[in-house]
Parts: sequence; C-alpha cells; structure tokens
Amino acid sequence: MADRENLVNKKIILRFSAQTVEQPMVYHLVKDYNLVPNIIKAQISPENEGFLLLGISGLEEDFRQAMNYLQELGLQVQSLTEHVIRDEDSCTQCGLCTGVCPSNALYLERPSQQVHFDGEKCVVCNICIDVCPTRAMQIAVDN
Repeated sequence: MADRENLVNKKIILRFSAQTVEQPMVYHLVKDYNLVPNIIKAQISPENEGFLLLGISGLEEDFRQAMNYLQELGLQVQSLTEHVIRDEDSCTQCGLCTGVCPSNALYLERPSQQVHFDGEKCVVCNICIDVCPTRAMQIAVDN
C-alpha cells in the first residue's frame, strides 16, 4: 500500500492548442500513470484552443511523470495555486455572487436565502470577487 506522504491531490489547468486538443491525455493519466482525474471545468473546441481544469489524485512520482508526459505532448500545464475564500463576517447575503458563478460554487439555500460557498467546485474565475460589494470574496495563494 502506498505511503500517505507520497500521495498528492492537486488542481491543474491544461491549455490546449488546435494541434493537441484531440490527444487522449485523460485516458493516459489513468491507464499509464495510475492517477485519478476529476474534470472540474472544460472548454475545448476541436478547431480552437481550449482549457481543462482537473483535480488529480495519486502518487507523487506518478504525478510528476504524468506532468512531464503532458508537457511533451505540447500542453501548457499550470498548477492552480490560488483559490477563492469567503469572509463570512463581511458577507451581507446579497446573493450577487450566486448569479454570476459559472461553476455553482456559490449558491442560495432555499428557503432561507442564505449564500453558501463550496470551494471544491470553485474554478477561480474571479467573477465573484469583481461583483461582491463588500469584498467578502477574496483570493488566497497556497504556499
């Protein structure tokens, strides 16, 4: 069994060119590198550039080898080191953020109309930060 210290759980953004968009890279992440990908958000067109936001879990060495593989394919690989946090004390429950959140990480609970934030669904698009009148939504950077 793998040592828990060697396990990673990271979010990455893969940026595609028209030449690489049809490569079966997610298949290879699973089959060849024993990683567990979770597609969080994707915008890919066969004729244009695109991106794929993935959560990836697996052994650190497998992750490192897989990132080398993706870069050799010609993909731009970016670690997601920023994440959005919500300051509960600053939030006035206005709900503006829930109307613009593309991943539904911010949502209204019914019937209470309370705003809730699910950081696991967040794709760090920063739209909520721009619309929040009290600046309750903020960017945090992982070390």
